[in-house]
Amino acid sequence: MKKAIELTEQAATKGIQIQIAGRIDGKEIARVEWIREDRSDKPVTVRPTETRMGSGKGSPEYWVAVVKPGRILYEMSGVAENIARKAISIAASKMPIRTQFIISG
Repeated sequence: MKKAIELTEQAATKGIQIQIAGRIDGKEIARVEWIREDRSDKPVTVRPTETRMGSGKGSPEYWVAVVKPGRILYEMSGVAENIARKAISIAASKMPIRTQFIISG
């Protein structure tokens, strides 16, 4: 699994999910191992209305991105500060989260 992760990092992919099953490392009991790295999007599933219980999970309706506090969403350079502030304020007004304008050295 580590080798597969290294190969995907070299290929500059967005993420990887690996699953192996069987007698791992020659152990007597078979088991399943899986690993997932660098996934930023999550599917949101919705079941159809008036379906009975126990028919499984619904189909993916849309995808969401998990944004943790402190994450830089937009970055600008080569623009005057007043123009950058105006552009970021317009973008921030359309987002459902609280945003902050930061100037770095």
